Amino acid sequence: MEPEGLAKTYEPGRIETKWYQFWLEQGYFKPTIDPKREPFVMTMPPPNVTGELHVGHALTMVLEDIMIRWHRMCGDPSLWVPGTDHAGIATQVLVEKDLAVEGLTKYDVGRDEFLRRAWERVERSRGTIRQQNQMLGSSCDWSREAFTLDEGPSRAVRTAFVRLYDKGLLYRGERMVNWCPRCQTALSDLEVEHQDTEGHLYYFKYPFADGSGYITIATTRPETCYGDMAVAVSPMDERYIDSVGKMVVLPVSGREIAIIADDAVDPAFGTGALKITPSHDPTDMDVADRHKLPGFNVFNSDGTMNENAGDSQGLDRMACRDKVVELFTDRGLLDHIEPHAHKVGHCSRCREAVEPRISLQWFVDTKPIAEPAIQAVRDGRIRIIPEHFTKVYYTWMESIRDWCVSRQLWWGHRIPVWYCDDCNALTVSVETPTSCAKCGSPHIEQDPDVLDTWFSSALWPHSTLGWPDDTEDLRYFYPTAVMETGYDILFFWVARMIMMGIEDTGEIPFHTIYLNGLIRDEHGQKMSKMRGNVIKPDEAIGAYGVDALRFALTTGNSPGNDLSFGAPKLEASRNFVNKLWNATRFVVQSSDGAASVSGKMPQPLQLEDRWIVSRLNRVSESVNALMKEYQLGEAERQIHDFIWSEFCDWYIEIAKMRLRTTQGAADTVSPLPYLIGVLEASLRLLHPFMPFVTEELWQTVQPSRMEDTKAAPSIMVSPYPVADERAYDVNAERAVGAAIDIVRALRNARAERKLEVARWMEARLYSGSILEELKMMVPMIEHLSRTHILEVDDTAARQSNVDTQGTIILTDAEIVLTGITSADIEKIREALVKESDSTRARLDSIEVRLADEVFVTRAPAEVVAKQRDLAASLTDKLARLDAELGELG
Repeated sequence: MEPEGLAKTYEPGRIETKWYQFWLEQGYFKPTIDPKREPFVMTMPPPNVTGELHVGHALTMVLEDIMIRWHRMCGDPSLWVPGTDHAGIATQVLVEKDLAVEGLTKYDVGRDEFLRRAWERVERSRGTIRQQNQMLGSSCDWSREAFTLDEGPSRAVRTAFVRLYDKGLLYRGERMVNWCPRCQTALSDLEVEHQDTEGHLYYFKYPFADGSGYITIATTRPETCYGDMAVAVSPMDERYIDSVGKMVVLPVSGREIAIIADDAVDPAFGTGALKITPSHDPTDMDVADRHKLPGFNVFNSDGTMNENAGDSQGLDRMACRDKVVELFTDRGLLDHIEPHAHKVGHCSRCREAVEPRISLQWFVDTKPIAEPAIQAVRDGRIRIIPEHFTKVYYTWMESIRDWCVSRQLWWGHRIPVWYCDDCNALTVSVETPTSCAKCGSPHIEQDPDVLDTWFSSALWPHSTLGWPDDTEDLRYFYPTAVMETGYDILFFWVARMIMMGIEDTGEIPFHTIYLNGLIRDEHGQKMSKMRGNVIKPDEAIGAYGVDALRFALTTGNSPGNDLSFGAPKLEASRNFVNKLWNATRFVVQSSDGAASVSGKMPQPLQLEDRWIVSRLNRVSESVNALMKEYQLGEAERQIHDFIWSEFCDWYIEIAKMRLRTTQGAADTVSPLPYLIGVLEASLRLLHPFMPFVTEELWQTVQPSRMEDTKAAPSIMVSPYPVADERAYDVNAERAVGAAIDIVRALRNARAERKLEVARWMEARLYSGSILEELKMMVPMIEHLSRTHILEVDDTAARQSNVDTQGTIILTDAEIVLTGITSADIEKIREALVKESDSTRARLDSIEVRLADEVFVTRAPAEVVAKQRDLAASLTDKLARLDAELGELG
């Protein structure tokens, strides 16, 4: 694509659409299989097809795009598989809401029509999600786009189910599950949101059967009294020692139940006596199991009371609660009611309060498949970033319970089990059977339920590459490299991918798990529609551009930590884009007609050229090391600081002086090769983070690199910068760094003394080992600080005189200001004290480190040497500061 001239201002919308279409047309997102190279592979956490992407999705997509673009530029065959999830219960709820608008239910239209409507909604949503992903710059291989209900993943789901069943790891049985009365289905733990609820604690008297009194119990759920099978107390609670074994009468039904002792009871809660309702509370069920108590279900599937609730049958749960309280009150058995805040589980999709319910469901026996998944992390084959989540992973996996995988829904993967009407046998098959596998009868009917959405998601890394078939993609791209997702679904999804990946393929699904944090607003509050602090990605893009959004979401961000996000970060990011744009315009305009500029920077001779080239290589080394360790946010921050401060604020300003003096001077070295070369490399450093603006600017800079015949057609397929250690220049870095410190100090002195910008100051400079280099930097120091430098000399030659009352002590230089007033002296004294305190604190910290034998013996020798050199430098600086303070009196 032919580059266009740079507009005066950056117009993100036009540029973003242009370049994404160019990348697509060139096929840059599709990797070439190269058996000689190890690929870098990621599978996108599939967004639910229930609407559009939110800012949390945007964070995930941007982090993954940064990784894939970096690896692509490093020359790795890089595959990012995009896709979406059918989102069983979430999608079903939305279709039911659509029907409700028409005054219909799913039963009115039937299963086939319901599924047709679901597919219509899903296709619209998939298109929206695809478009939003492309808007964000996601460089996925769209030719491999997958959907969890596609034929390939669907066959993988049926195959995995049948394999587990054949191995005895999948069974049908009655267990307690989370049950949504509105959706009328079992729920996974992830689909239950526990909300703080201001409820009540009800104190009821249960009379002893022998008429000798009563025991008072405390409960938050009076409606479940019909299902009580015992009253439990702690065996250590002396108040109830004589009551254990006695029978009490259940006031709501007249049934007699026993008082039992169990360690699960907390004597400090309520009265220390709790009613046990095995069918409607998981803890109560465990107590019942230990004491061999039967269950007694009192709810219908829709949350109304069933025939076991006596004259409350047919009432809604809450209406029954009121009736039970009234019954106890009328009989004089209500002791009292007190406010009680507690957490209540709600269906994440319809917001209905969830009921623990014993139900006939399909379960995976997870213990046998969890063991290999635990071992894979324990032996280092899988690494979790950040590391502290590893312990959390072990805790959850080692106490894992059987996984309920059936859902009473219509939308999803239909369970591949058929029941025979003639012999009651089960036929479990990948392909749809026509007859019973046992007796051959054609009278078979498929299980009406579907599988938990997380079952198909657990197969995502290998099902998207062709499993169970032996495909070329599966052989080359599996195992994948990184699974990047939110830490909140480490257990519900990531752990299951590891379990099922190893179970199905015999190999781990990925070697690294990168967990991102949650997004909060700039005040640290969780984003929610109720708070009105939600930022939609498309709105942020419209206002600030994609690159600003990407940068705001990721810069300074570290794995596993929540991040604050809001308008201030977006504005700062947009300012950075504008700064980069304006800097490039200056460089390009300065290089117009400069035929001598080549594609490769010549060996730098000027001090500032040596400095910026050295710094570029240092930053390149650091960024690549950080990227390898998945410290993306820190890598991005270092690139930002280098471009904004060192290149734009300092090198370009120095170069402007030289460009003014070298015009028409044939014997003077031009800074243009370094302006262009460093800018071009900086754009490549930044590209994975800000792909659109860097492509636009890089294409514009390229024509200025006239001798580079090997230039790539796009920045995204050009090589990522790597450090050339031969370009490191310690002396140049130290000297220019000192000159920058001098300019900053002089600017601060001007501000503190409230001198007008037009007024020039006067000063003398003194230094030691970098004296000659500082002399070369005097024109730059004078110009950028508006200060006449009267003298540059060795520190040892400086004589103590009245002018020294205006001394500023820096690490590698001393500044003596002239024309000092008494007010100036006081301000200088305050500044010296502050600098002395800061230097002392820093020196103390380093000395503590150097006194640590573990650090000295285990840290790399060059690191220890660097710390010792720094300590010596700070000691010298502190001595000079103390001397100056002494001279001030």
